[in-house]
Amino acid sequence: MSEWSTSAVGREHAFEYWRDLICDTFVQLSATPTRPGGFDGRLTHADLGGLELSTVHAGGQRVRRTPRLIARAGEQYLLASIQTGGRGRVEQDGRVAELGPGRMALYDSTRPYTLHFDDAFEQVVVQVPLTAILAETGLRDAARVTAVSLPADGPAGVVAQFFHGLSRMYPADPDAARALAQHGRGLLASVLSLSSGRAPSDQSLARERVRAFLRAHHADPALSVDDVAAACAVSRRTLYRLFDGGVGPVLREIRVEHARVLLRAEPDRPLGSVAAACGFAGDRQLHRVFREATGLTPGEFRAGGTPRR
Repeated sequence: MSEWSTSAVGREHAFEYWRDLICDTFVQLSATPTRPGGFDGRLTHADLGGLELSTVHAGGQRVRRTPRLIARAGEQYLLASIQTGGRGRVEQDGRVAELGPGRMALYDSTRPYTLHFDDAFEQVVVQVPLTAILAETGLRDAARVTAVSLPADGPAGVVAQFFHGLSRMYPADPDAARALAQHGRGLLASVLSLSSGRAPSDQSLARERVRAFLRAHHADPALSVDDVAAACAVSRRTLYRLFDGGVGPVLREIRVEHARVLLRAEPDRPLGSVAAACGFAGDRQLHRVFREATGLTPGEFRAGGTPRR
């Protein structure tokens, strides 16, 4: 987990530092403080593999994603703000979502939005690739569910509690948090489906069932498409329809993510042992697949290199 604070710079440069920080962590944004005088902010961020999790503790501010910034940097993400302290508002697509503790709102980085915080606040922010989350729900876009205040006492509240708990767990037990985070995108996809007025589709549920099986059995190097199809009671043809290109890329993603955890958590563990624990045929296959997925060799990642997104 990376952690930053405006205490690292002088008071006169605090908000400028903060503005650069939120642009680097999320997407390109413009921001202005809502109060004169000093500004304090603290942000933590963790990339959990297909899902990014941040906590924000900061003073009042107005944050905007403008058409000009979208044209300059076309990052495509779905974001969820989960309010844990203070109050805020999310504006997008002509709607305004009021946020109080426990409430959640979704917004889409491909269209303009504004975040308002009149005073100090706390949030957990979840960020996932937009294309991937839409594929899991079968929705064409997220326009119907952005800037809708999702209550703490409904299904979305259960998911909000999951991500809030994950943010508190990660500093103490990152390996356990990473394991649980594998379920996060499926949970967020369910919120997206429910918020759009429809239950998660049969295909969405089937995809999550297959992903759960792959996570549980990815360490088996002999795992085959037929094994997955039989265990999940679907045909090979259905697997290819559920996952464009089949389950191979999904299985590699899960194996690489497990390798990332082991390489950082156990720096002295031999690469052959890491490969075996993650379901690779050997350290040469681990080296090749890991580099294709992250842009780094296992050794470079273990030494502290930063993988591409």
